[in-house]
Amino acid sequence: MNIDVSLYHEGFHGDLNETYYVGDKSKADPDNVRLVETTRQCLDKAIEHVKPGVKIGDFGDIIEKHAKSQKLSVVKTYCGHGINQLFHCAPNVPHYAKNKAVGKCKPGMTFTIEPMICLGTYKDKTWPDDWTAVTADGTRSAQFEHTLLVTEDGVEVLTARSPNSPGGPVDMPAAANGDATNGTA
Repeated sequence: MNIDVSLYHEGFHGDLNETYYVGDKSKADPDNVRLVETTRQCLDKAIEHVKPGVKIGDFGDIIEKHAKSQKLSVVKTYCGHGINQLFHCAPNVPHYAKNKAVGKCKPGMTFTIEPMICLGTYKDKTWPDDWTAVTADGTRSAQFEHTLLVTEDGVEVLTARSPNSPGGPVDMPAAANGDATNGTA
């Protein structure tokens, strides 16, 4: 289940998204776990690189490289975005490699990174309600998002999980080819 929360407080926006397991996590389909945990890792890996001077386009390279290492694809239609008094403003933060995003991180910037990762095709379609987006091939997808503040020497995750937040990482299952993949790497 995917939950996307947007907050407007005292003139400023915040944005957060997380994918949760439903039911007994120990019995989750291995492909679902690979999808959800890889998506979580893609976000974490991108956040590790946020600091002044880093190109906005670099996050897509990091995300797609990790997703492809797990035989997953990255949605190209949607992107992270600037966030402040305006919602969904510049910069646009694509999650796929070799994107044409402009700009570099600067202290005081706030934006989101929110990769959407898929088991099948990265292509999506929108339902007739003009809101619901699904994968073109009907396969599952997962998404995670945080609102970030670039600091003088790194990043502050403004929507970070608290110690008692529900959900959280699950160990990756052994890969289909017999190689173990550690979900915490």
